Order: sequence, then C-alpha cells, then structure tokens
Amino acid sequence: MNSRELASSLRTWRDRVSPGEAGLPEGGRRRVLGLRRQEVAQLAGLSVEYLARLEQGRAGHPSPSVLMSLARVLRLSDQERAHLFRLADQAEPLPGQIKRHITPSVQRILDRLTDTPVTVVDASWQCVTSNALAYALTGDTSTLPPREQNLAWTTFTHAPTRYLRTDDEERLLRLEVVADLREAWVRYPKDTLLRELITELQTVSPDFAKLWEQRVPPQPAPSNRTFLHPEIGPITLDCDFLTVRDSDLRLIVYTAAPSSKAAGQLELLATIGLQHFS
Repeated sequence: MNSRELASSLRTWRDRVSPGEAGLPEGGRRRVLGLRRQEVAQLAGLSVEYLARLEQGRAGHPSPSVLMSLARVLRLSDQERAHLFRLADQAEPLPGQIKRHITPSVQRILDRLTDTPVTVVDASWQCVTSNALAYALTGDTSTLPPREQNLAWTTFTHAPTRYLRTDDEERLLRLEVVADLREAWVRYPKDTLLRELITELQTVSPDFAKLWEQRVPPQPAPSNRTFLHPEIGPITLDCDFLTVRDSDLRLIVYTAAPSSKAAGQLELLATIGLQHFS
C-alpha cells in the first residue's frame, strides 16, 4: 500500500469537488478549495477521524466498500477509481464482476433531479446511493449495514419498509428479484458479493430458495408504487427503471403527473425532507 501517494491523491481529489457539485450549500467563507474533510466523511458514510488518518497516510488498508464510497463522493473517473484501488493495494473490479461505480455523469444526473426521488441500484439490487428526496420518501438507509441496503435482501427477509404492496404485487416483485439475481449470477460468476448474497438468501428465506430452484421467468411488474410516509401518508408514484449504458447500474425514478395529488405530496416532501413531527 502506497500510503503517502494515497493520502496526497485523496486531498487533491477532495480539493477539486465544489460544494455545489456535491449538493451542498456554497455560501459562506471557506478555507479549502473544494470540500471540507467533514463533508466528504459525511457523504461517504465514514468517520472524520478515519478519513483524517487516510489523508495523513496513517490508516491501514481501506476496504473495497470504503474505496467505492470515496470514489463516488470524489467523482472519480473509471481510470481514477482503478488508480485509487491500486494505491490502497486492493484488487480492482475485474471482468466477471458487477460494475458498481457511479460515474461523474450519473452523479450529475442525481444532482439535477432534486425534485424527483431517484435511487441507484446495481445488478444485485444493492442500493448504491439515493438522492435526498428518495431518502425522504423511502427512509434514510445510508447508515445501515450494506446487507440491509440490498433491496433483494429486504424483500425476502420482511424488513421494515414504507413500500406498500398487495399480495399479488409482492409475488410479482419476488419473481422479478429472483429472475434478476439469476441473470446476474450467470453474467458475473466471479462476483463474490453476489454469490454471498444468493447463498445467504437461500439460507434465511425458504421462499427464495424455492423460487431460485424453480427458475421462474419474471412477470410484468406494476408501473407504480405506493409508499406510506409517516408525515404525508400514502403516496402513489409512477416507477421507472432506467439503465446506465456500459454499466450495471439502474436508476429507479419516481414521478407524478403534473397538478396531481401525488405531485403536491412530492412538493411537500421536498420541503420537510427527513424531518419527523410528533
């Protein structure tokens, strides 16, 4: 591990990202060119102390998940992300593994869709990131363990969720998830995280294990979803999956027809954000 070069690179990359690019307020006097260390730590889900040790060359080997979070927040290109992994003496994502890196162009899309909830998932239904309005809609899961941020896992383990669905919608969702995971398993046989997810789901969920063995094809999924928000109540939105070219990422985009009740609810949601009222 090249600790000194890693530290220097992290500081350089941090300096070139403006607060506005990261979705943060740009006002006030700032003593740094780009993002503050505290801001990067918060956006990447790291402690400020750990990031400080990385930037000072005093930390141990950062894990691949830490490196992926930093690459996303610092808006690294594919080449820069590969360089980051090499500096940290970690294996770079190879062919046969899911491409989970959020490119700067995808991040810019998220930055601009401030009035639209958007969640980004990979081929294993792992939530890579969401914009602020999506977290306000579905709940902030950014601080949960990675497994609990996987939508396939939460679907089959009956995890608490704001997503309301009928028994038939539940059945269709499970068929869709299993079919997607099987396709990913065929395409990415070397992806360790995917293999571990499938193995654990087969262990904890008899329904998943049954559907996995049946090899049931996916069924048409509903084009809208209903969420029960603790302050706003039920809100039904159109749901579209948009694929990212040359990537394994999909954008789950929630929209409402202009002047509809749901559109007004989205406007209210944008105002209250993650606040809770007694």
